[in-house]
Amino acid sequence: MLRVGLTGGIGSGKSAVARRLEGHGALIVDADQISREVVEPGTSGLEEIAAEFGDDVLTEEGRLDRPRLGEIVFSDTAKLAKLNAIVHPRVGARTEELMKGASADAVVVYDVPLLVENDLGGLYDVVVVVDVPEEEQVARVVHNRGMDADQVRARINAQAARDRRRAAADIVVDNSGTPEDLDARVAEVWEYLRTRA
Repeated sequence: MLRVGLTGGIGSGKSAVARRLEGHGALIVDADQISREVVEPGTSGLEEIAAEFGDDVLTEEGRLDRPRLGEIVFSDTAKLAKLNAIVHPRVGARTEELMKGASADAVVVYDVPLLVENDLGGLYDVVVVVDVPEEEQVARVVHNRGMDADQVRARINAQAARDRRRAAADIVVDNSGTPEDLDARVAEVWEYLRTRA
């Protein structure tokens, strides 16, 4: 099994790369999806977050109010560290469960936004970084998610700097071109990963 860590800053198009790799035959383990799963209503993760940050981070339905929590943690590194200490161990345990089901010759792509920030590169055989210029990140997130540009910049500033992320990469996927450019680059990356596997 080849373990591939896939990362990129907010708005870089990491999910688009993951979808394309899945289309080629990779098994995708999505950390964002798992991080939502481990804080669903009724989980110990959600209970611990509410105890740490207060009930105002919950919606009226008792779900996690992600935008509200984001406003709190992305402007305060100590609070972000507390949130990560609650969520990350649960995500790690669930990820290991999912990866145990992969075949011996599988290419398993672990889609993890904070791979560089949490110094997780050593867990993977190959680290792939999806990269775009910062202003492109801001424009995409404002357009696609309706988020305020200042909030996007706060999230970018809470993540690893672009040069640090690129330095951690075995492969950099430039996603500043067209969807067709991305298709071609991901096909090249897939051929390399299949060869390594």
